[in-house]
Amino acid sequence: MRTVLVPLPQVDFDPTEVAVPWRALVAAGVQVRFATPTGAPGAADPRMVTGRDLGLLKGLLMADRHGVDAYAALVASPEFQDPLAYEGARPEAFDALLLPGGHAKGMCPYLESPVVQAMVAHFFDADKPVAAICHGTLLAARSVSPRTGRSVLHGRRTTGLTRMQELTAWNLTRAWLGDYYRTYPTPMETELRSFLRSPADYDPGPLPLRRDTPDNLGPGFIVRDGNYLSARWPGDAHRFAAAFVELVQRGG
Repeated sequence: MRTVLVPLPQVDFDPTEVAVPWRALVAAGVQVRFATPTGAPGAADPRMVTGRDLGLLKGLLMADRHGVDAYAALVASPEFQDPLAYEGARPEAFDALLLPGGHAKGMCPYLESPVVQAMVAHFFDADKPVAAICHGTLLAARSVSPRTGRSVLHGRRTTGLTRMQELTAWNLTRAWLGDYYRTYPTPMETELRSFLRSPADYDPGPLPLRRDTPDNLGPGFIVRDGNYLSARWPGDAHRFAAAFVELVQRGG
């Protein structure tokens, strides 16, 4: 049985970006193990689950019904309720790695963790499948290969949360939510591009006007470079999940 490691922050991960790939992997017979900083179960960004404080933008910005339903199933699962601690997760024991995203401030310890960054570097240097979505791509970019001394994404093509998406959500909500949509002062796309061999190695994809669904993967956008798969936002999650399942089952 193939095994996938999914490191998470303790709080504030995006529910869709974790639960939709988890559900697809489990349905395909893949074993999934989670890891959190403390070894206690994590929790998604509640605003993305409930739409709290999003007002009239609730239907646009929170998780859709597919994401909410998948997250409810995830929280009830034994694997989610029994995560490893970061320090106890041995990357060599797993076949593939999934790096979800999220934008609220609780993401920062995960994005900045040297332990998780070392995990990421292990998977890239071992040429095992790695899938990253949204801010998960920034975590990958910040991870340095011991072999090369460079970001593991140096020389690879990637996508990730676009500057337009981040700043649009921030501008729509900053009057009452402040910097909720600004994980860092620098837009994620700007920092991500700085780690690449060429800024052109970042592909923003088409305008993200619609979310994909289990029955319509067309609106989703992904970039694959060898054993590395990336996507931009929850609206790409179903296509991203299907492509990652295929990558894991084939062993890269």
